[in-house]
Amino acid sequence: PMTSMVVGNYLWGPLKELWETVDGAVLRRQPESVHLLDLQLKKHKPHFLSLYKNPPKSAEQREKVRKASTEGIAIQGQQGSRLLPEQLLSEAFILSDLFDIGELAALELLLAGEQQQPHFPGLTRGLVAVLLYWDGKLCLANSLRTLIQSRHGKTFTLDLSGELVALTTHFTDELMNQGLTKRLLTLVSEINVTREFERLQKERGLGNEKHRKEVSDLIKESRQALADSLFSWTCQSPLSKDDTLALIGHLETVTAQADGSLDSVNLALVMALLYCLDVSFVEQGTEDREDLIQALPMLTERQYVSAVHSRLMDGQPWKLPGLQAVCRLAWALSLRVLSQLPQGCALVEFTEADEALADQALLGDVFLFMKEGILGCESFAQEEFYIRRLHSLITDFLALMPMKVKQLRNRADEDARLVHMSLQMDSELPSSLRKDLDHLMILIGEFYSKDSFGLELGLEFWCPTESLQHTSLQGSYLGMALQRPPHKQVVLSKFVRQMGDLLPATLYIPYLRMLKGLANGPQCAHYSFSLLKTNGATHSDNIQGVSGSPVSWEHFFHSLMLYHENLRRDFPNPDAAHYRHPPLRGITQRELDGLTSFLQLLTTIITWSENARLALCEHPQWTPVVVMLGLLQCSIPPILKAELLHCLAAFGKSPEIAASLWQSLEYTQILQTVRAPGQRQAAGIEVELSEIESSCEEYPLTRGFCHLISTLVESSLPVNLGAGLRVPGFQPYLNFLRDSVFLPFPTRAYRRPAEKWEVADAVLEVFHKLLRDYEPQPSDFVQEMVELQGEQVTAHKPPGHSIMFHLLNDSPMLALCLSLLEEGVRQLDTYAPFPGKKLLESAVLHCLCLLDLALQKEVVFMDLLRESQASMLVSPLEQLLQGVSPQTRRADHIVNIARYLYHSSSNPEAAFQSAKILRRIANYPNIQTRLVGDFTHDQSVSDKLMAGFVECLDSEEAEEGTENGDDSQPQKNVARIRHETQIHMLNLLITSLELKTPNLALYLLGYEVKKPVSSTNLQDPGVLGCPRSCLHAILSLLQRGTEKRSGPVLTQQAPHLAELCYQVIYQLCACPDTSGPTMRYLRTSQDFLFSHLQHLPFILPSNQIAALSQMSWLMKTAAIELRVTSLNRQRSHTQRLVSLLLDDQPHTQHTADGESGMEEETRSVSGFLHFDTVSKVRRKLLSVLDAIDFSQDMPELLQLDFFERAQIEQVISNCEHVNEQGHTVCNVKLLHRVLVAEVNALQGMAAIGQRPLLMEEVNSILQQVVERNRVRRSLSAKRHALRSWRSLVETLLTTCPADLIPADDRQLIIRDLLLDLHDKVLSEDAAGELMPIVAGAVFTLTAHLSQSVLSEQQQGAGLEVSSGFASIANSALHLILRKLLDFILCTGGGYQRLRAHLYGSLLYYLQIAQKPEEPDTLQTGKAMWERLTAPEDGFSKLQRENLAIIESYGRALMEVVCRDACDGHEISRMLALAVLDRILSIDRQNQWLVYLCNSGYLRSLVESLRQDDAALQSLLTPQPPLLKPLYIYESKMALLTRVAKTGQGAVELLRCGLVAQLIECQVFDMVPDSDAHRVMRDPSGFIPSPMDRYRQILLPTLRLFQVILTSTTMNHQQGAAQVLQWLIVHADTIQSLLRCQELSMGALQELSLLTGIISKTALPGALETGGEVNSAAIMEFQGHINRFQRLCLSLLGRLAGSEQERLLKQAEVAAPGDSAERREEMEVAMQQVRANIMEYCQTLLLQSSAQAQFSICLFSPSGSEPADLSSTLPSMAYSRAPSLGLVLYLLKNSAADFFRFHQSHRQSLGKLQSLDQLPPEELKELCQGLVSGPGGVEKISSVQRSLLAKRRLVQLINNRAKLLALCSYVIETCLFVLWRHLEYYLLHCTPTDPKDSLMPGASLYRSRLTDGEICTFKSDMAAGFGEALQRKLLEVEGLYSQVRSRYTFIQALVRRIRGLLRQPKS
Repeated sequence: PMTSMVVGNYLWGPLKELWETVDGAVLRRQPESVHLLDLQLKKHKPHFLSLYKNPPKSAEQREKVRKASTEGIAIQGQQGSRLLPEQLLSEAFILSDLFDIGELAALELLLAGEQQQPHFPGLTRGLVAVLLYWDGKLCLANSLRTLIQSRHGKTFTLDLSGELVALTTHFTDELMNQGLTKRLLTLVSEINVTREFERLQKERGLGNEKHRKEVSDLIKESRQALADSLFSWTCQSPLSKDDTLALIGHLETVTAQADGSLDSVNLALVMALLYCLDVSFVEQGTEDREDLIQALPMLTERQYVSAVHSRLMDGQPWKLPGLQAVCRLAWALSLRVLSQLPQGCALVEFTEADEALADQALLGDVFLFMKEGILGCESFAQEEFYIRRLHSLITDFLALMPMKVKQLRNRADEDARLVHMSLQMDSELPSSLRKDLDHLMILIGEFYSKDSFGLELGLEFWCPTESLQHTSLQGSYLGMALQRPPHKQVVLSKFVRQMGDLLPATLYIPYLRMLKGLANGPQCAHYSFSLLKTNGATHSDNIQGVSGSPVSWEHFFHSLMLYHENLRRDFPNPDAAHYRHPPLRGITQRELDGLTSFLQLLTTIITWSENARLALCEHPQWTPVVVMLGLLQCSIPPILKAELLHCLAAFGKSPEIAASLWQSLEYTQILQTVRAPGQRQAAGIEVELSEIESSCEEYPLTRGFCHLISTLVESSLPVNLGAGLRVPGFQPYLNFLRDSVFLPFPTRAYRRPAEKWEVADAVLEVFHKLLRDYEPQPSDFVQEMVELQGEQVTAHKPPGHSIMFHLLNDSPMLALCLSLLEEGVRQLDTYAPFPGKKLLESAVLHCLCLLDLALQKEVVFMDLLRESQASMLVSPLEQLLQGVSPQTRRADHIVNIARYLYHSSSNPEAAFQSAKILRRIANYPNIQTRLVGDFTHDQSVSDKLMAGFVECLDSEEAEEGTENGDDSQPQKNVARIRHETQIHMLNLLITSLELKTPNLALYLLGYEVKKPVSSTNLQDPGVLGCPRSCLHAILSLLQRGTEKRSGPVLTQQAPHLAELCYQVIYQLCACPDTSGPTMRYLRTSQDFLFSHLQHLPFILPSNQIAALSQMSWLMKTAAIELRVTSLNRQRSHTQRLVSLLLDDQPHTQHTADGESGMEEETRSVSGFLHFDTVSKVRRKLLSVLDAIDFSQDMPELLQLDFFERAQIEQVISNCEHVNEQGHTVCNVKLLHRVLVAEVNALQGMAAIGQRPLLMEEVNSILQQVVERNRVRRSLSAKRHALRSWRSLVETLLTTCPADLIPADDRQLIIRDLLLDLHDKVLSEDAAGELMPIVAGAVFTLTAHLSQSVLSEQQQGAGLEVSSGFASIANSALHLILRKLLDFILCTGGGYQRLRAHLYGSLLYYLQIAQKPEEPDTLQTGKAMWERLTAPEDGFSKLQRENLAIIESYGRALMEVVCRDACDGHEISRMLALAVLDRILSIDRQNQWLVYLCNSGYLRSLVESLRQDDAALQSLLTPQPPLLKPLYIYESKMALLTRVAKTGQGAVELLRCGLVAQLIECQVFDMVPDSDAHRVMRDPSGFIPSPMDRYRQILLPTLRLFQVILTSTTMNHQQGAAQVLQWLIVHADTIQSLLRCQELSMGALQELSLLTGIISKTALPGALETGGEVNSAAIMEFQGHINRFQRLCLSLLGRLAGSEQERLLKQAEVAAPGDSAERREEMEVAMQQVRANIMEYCQTLLLQSSAQAQFSICLFSPSGSEPADLSSTLPSMAYSRAPSLGLVLYLLKNSAADFFRFHQSHRQSLGKLQSLDQLPPEELKELCQGLVSGPGGVEKISSVQRSLLAKRRLVQLINNRAKLLALCSYVIETCLFVLWRHLEYYLLHCTPTDPKDSLMPGASLYRSRLTDGEICTFKSDMAAGFGEALQRKLLEVEGLYSQVRSRYTFIQALVRRIRGLLRQPKS
């Protein structure tokens, strides 16, 4: 079944493919195309052989198709068979009968039609099939023509490779041998549009007008292509005898069209025959001449000549005798050439007949037919080789048959005499007149006056040198010196001159017309000017002595002056009644013709030659301009006046003449601008238009006037025109053109319908020019006055201003423009030709341009108007365009404009302007929504508009041209315009997408406009009735070529277009509404991203900027896709993209199509291959990075000689603006205007002399600015590309599931990326503008590297691997560190913000070498020796090496970091401080610390604390400003704390006066009121409450003091004294903190630190070291210290007992979420406070005295445990000392706590060791502590879960270890305090006199104790300190203190206390 379908497949698809291959190989010269072409030609050979033969019908096929609805049928390219509906089959049968093709073929064609239907909106599949049928035929014919054109031959060459030419020549030769010519001729006569249309009409095979037009075009084009194939063949190679005769036979039957001309197909065949009979190339000495002569049957085959000769000589008359005559003439000339060749001797019998043949040809009116039949055909002027052949035919006749020419002249002279006689005798003209010479001259004139290719062939008629004409013409041309012109040229120029001598009157006009043709072209015009000049001068002296030749300037201008003299006498009085019918005395019809001819000749010459223009204009006698203007005032026919106006317009092309011409024009009042007083009605051209032209219904004069004004306006616009007589200016002319010409033009009557549009076009052209050159100026809006004949009148505004005013109001002018547009689109929609169609299109184009210019200039216009406060009223044009049209009663102006897009194929310019206007309107959001309504209001219009947009985007002919496209090639120009149209449309989409929905873009791209956008379901075109939208068009533009290795074609061919396409797609993916539908569609039905990303990077040497932008948008889209697929868990999609971007293994999946994969190109070994094998390829991401060139060539400074540089720079910056892409660029045109105005303003002779130099300098400035703009665009494209690359990299690393990239790969990838980035950014010429983005990327990459390495270690990858850390070798890490430090150093002083990123990276990097937290197992510690000799672990090794690298950078690096830490931007300061902190922590040698201290940076940091005070105080207000100062303060304190951790550092800090600075800070005294601000809490919880902020300020200071106190043990006193001073200065605050009621977490932290500091400083001994302090101060200090003591002891009372439980419960209730960790922290803090206070007690006891008997007592001798401390606390006086029972109570509690903690510690350790066996519930519970949020744990993967659990367990264990340490300490100190007190009370205490108590040192309680009290005390204590407690304490020692150093301390104390309590009272 498959094979049966193959037949049908051959009507369209493969033929299209064939044409694309041929086109690509021959015309577009694509690489590697010869091979493909060879395959295609082999495959399609049968098609070419049986050209246009359709597959035959057969009964078997019919049966098969009939059964397709029941049994199904197999279709090529699809599996299985498919059932087809009945309807389809019946249509297939109709098609089969219609075109007489096989049934299967018809079915195949229908299915193709169905598939292609979306491309043809509004047509059914059957109609599409009809188009495809003919399109297939056309493709075949085009392929044939192109193949034949590629042959090598005698006429032209395409410069193709030899291989290709050999292939096509061989192939086409075979076809020719198989009878191609006859087949072509048969087809040309068989195919007939009318006949085909009748057949189609009968079967309803024709659709709407557009379809009819397309079908007829296809049929005509395929006929044409077939005829052209034959023509191309004969141009290159001769036909055989039979083929030539067949061609002649065909031409015998040819008939002409209605106007007597041939149609283009027959013209091609006639030209084919003329080339067949052409031997003129033999005379050209080309190198392959011999081969060509050998191949020429005329010279080699006698039969050929004889057959052709007899056929042409004696044949019966043809249907077109003129055509027969042409062929005879051509043959006669060929025979004449042959007779002059050596090979011609054999053919004498034939060559003799050339004269006779020529005579026959002349009898057949050969020249008349050439003019009417051949030149009259439209397509003649469009084919260069037609023109060349006809040129050689004419010139050969003149050169080879001079005798014939002479005969013609004699005959003409004879006839002229006869005519003259008959005129004199008033008799009939003789009947035998032949006009051959007239016809020949007129033919020459017509032929050379059209020169569409700029060949200037007419030059052959002019001899370059005057002197040579008299020398003898003997001798061979080649042998002589080169100055002699060729023989032919001499003969021709002689012909021109001789014909002009003694010219008979009858030939006067033909001769002038011939000269007009021969003057067409810059050089020709010069020669003809000289001819007319010499004719007049030389002859007037010698011949006749009267006047010269009638063909001379002299004669002509003389006559003109005479006419003027005569007619001026009759100049009527304008008021006289008979002015309406002036007597036309003096000019007869013949004179009129003669004058017209001469004026046309003059116009041609001065149009081309500027010298002629100036020479004639300045001639003193002739004064042509004056005479012509004078004649215009006389009463002569309008036709002549029109010619005069055209002639004046040609003079006006020179600006020098134009200025004076304006004045003369005004002076002669051709258009009356000044009314004489008392004159009743107007005179001049106005009258002629309304009276004469309107009644004749012909308007040559008006058109001529418009043309003149149009030319003059271009050269110069005089401001003071008519000054003195009227208000000066152009206004009257504008009013006339607008009110008398333009507005009435639709209502006037026209004899020639086309003239209506000629008038419209001519006048609109003037408006267009005026508006184009108008720039709104502030002066236009000021009412200026001028003085006129003594009174003040208002001055006129510039004409452009007036036009703007009319377009910005609902004026008749605007209404007419809009109705013209409406009519234009209505006419175009008929697709029918009508007279004046071209001109209507041109007029419409001018209207569109006017609207576009008005929209463009209205913004400035309206702004200036507002500023000037003038009383003018205007409305924005975009609003006027929404008005209601009077014709249709609907608001459809914008729709009409948009409908021109539908005609882009026939009118590219109109579509271009239309797109431009729509794009300008699209900028207004409020109009967009209305437009969507207007566009979708009527379904059929809506479909058409959509189709129009799509068609423009789909256009295949569009090509991206260079900026300044030359207009020499109209094809190229049109292609560029189509391309620009696409650009405007994409910009329209981009602009609209940024506006709110619904907008135009959504409608055009096929999204829902009436429902929510996100509910759109995008489909392929045709699916579910989905039309083809702009999105489909954009995608198909981009997808072309993605399946090949070379990548998407568009990126190379139209880079800018591709960039915009990618941007539209990115916007659709990025916008939340459209993102879902778009990404789904791109992913499922297009596989868009993968197919494009695999071709990255795009390399375009010619347009680097566009290539970067394309990649940027594509990468940004890819980043979104990765994020979305990761979120939606579409793993396979993510995986594909990730591996495409990151793999360094070659892929194998692209090799399906038999090509090798894409890898060879991207392979590069230059990458960093540390130890990788070379079989790897560059990662895609890295090769994209390679494509971004970091260097940027900057334009050098301006070198100016005349201008002042500073001023020029100022001017340039004034001309800068931000363009659509957001780049700041300089407006070059504006700058040019400013500079030229500046140059023009210079006065004086010197300036005029300097002008060229000045202009040169202006030019160099402009070039410089253009270069600057390019540099800016380039830099911004690079920035954009880098940003996109960075976002893609970050998305890959952060959002894609971590397991897609295994950890070891991830680290290698990050390593490669980091090293490459650094290499690029550190190269010499890297641009500074790119550094910040690179730094950002480096930061993210380092963060990921650090994270990846850490997580790998946590998962237990051993650190024992020798290569170093994790999967990434240490060497790589070091390399990264070095580059990072290089980068930091190379940024120098400037880029501080940039360095913030780098410091961040450095911190992340250093984090890698930080040891993770290890559980404190409380096992017996290793001996010191073991520790010292243990091998170095990976962490310390890496840390050591890191430090070595850092130190190798020495002072430079230290300087940079320290400087950044001290001043600059906040964030970089914080990060620099953190970096210092980090480096100091690993710097064992203290080199950095020494530098910090010595270089004064440390002092500066310390002193800056004082300045921070004010900022910190502002933070404590209820609503703080910024929190920045707080963060910087915290960073500083952290660094200072780090410094203080070494003794050296701490001493240095004290020396710098750290404490003194802190003493002066008042912020510590500003404790906020804790409750008042509860209300002001920040709901997000980000901004801490004032109390928390206060703590954030206080706690770092306290920690710092604590560290200093710990570090300065040697000179402890100095530190302690300073800190104590701080405590005393801020005593009130501190006491209030110690009294704190609410013990929250924060309060406990404060207390733990405060008590710690107090316990070390508030000691009696501290005062002695304070130096010489007077006694009063000492007393005061002592008071403070005592108060601190009392407060601490009372605090102990609060925290000893059940208070603890209550606080913990309270915390749990307050914040249940994070209870576990909070609870642990609070426990630690409380234990810490107790330990500190107990330590304080201990120190006080020890300091007061070494022996117990002189010791002070801190606790009262009461053994009872406090009942409930919390209740009694408030009432209890603070002065009372707490009882010793409290200490005992604390001891008991601590012992109990100790066992609780110990138990928990053991459990956690056990869990940690058997982590793998833990049940999932427990794991979950453990993770809960670290994951916030209710569902947090559920989302985590199992690997992560066990990591978190492990971390939590380590945390728990270490927390317990800390608590155990504190408990044991509290136990020890409690025992000590108990022992000292008991010893005192029980041994040394004696009741004494009350006065003793005044002695210093005596205890408070000594006097009060009685014996009884002591007894109760003793028994209480004994009861408390029972056996159980003692056992417990000893157990504590066994469990814990053994591991630590103080062994048996508890044991000893317990023994002593027991002893004390047991001994009897002595």
